[in-house]
Amino acid sequence: MTASVDVSTERIFEVLMNVKDPEIDSVSIIDLGMVGEVTTEGNNVKITLLPTFLGCPALEFIKTNTVNAVKKLPEVETIEVEFVFHPPWTSDRITEQGHVNLKKFGIAPPPRYFEEDGSWHVDCAYCGSGYVSMENIFGPTACRSILYCKSCKNVFEAMKPVSTLM
Repeated sequence: MTASVDVSTERIFEVLMNVKDPEIDSVSIIDLGMVGEVTTEGNNVKITLLPTFLGCPALEFIKTNTVNAVKKLPEVETIEVEFVFHPPWTSDRITEQGHVNLKKFGIAPPPRYFEEDGSWHVDCAYCGSGYVSMENIFGPTACRSILYCKSCKNVFEAMKPVSTLM
């Protein structure tokens, strides 16, 4: 009889680095800051995820992909994935690597600061220019807007900043 090996949270986090946002396949749910908590008890795993937007149509895909990824670990017996809304997700949770990978995908990451008047400014995802204009605050998803770079003449998307301070 072989001894059972308990699953470690480190192994879970390694696996979750490979769970990508279904709409932005260059960014993991870790780098988006969606993973709230990972707990293990023996071979049972519970993961809480923070949705980036309440009405995000990709949440069920993210949940399914998370379950399927963690199930591949042979030491995992059960897995539970739950979305929680407190604490709320904010765009400040996106890691530095998440910012890099968003740009690689052609999406400007949300700004890490807000202007004194409460407005926000993003630089072009392609050339880095600040000479951009908002074409439409409503992008292809609730979390993105469409902008135009007047320097390189590219249309690009930007993640909307979400903050508890706004």
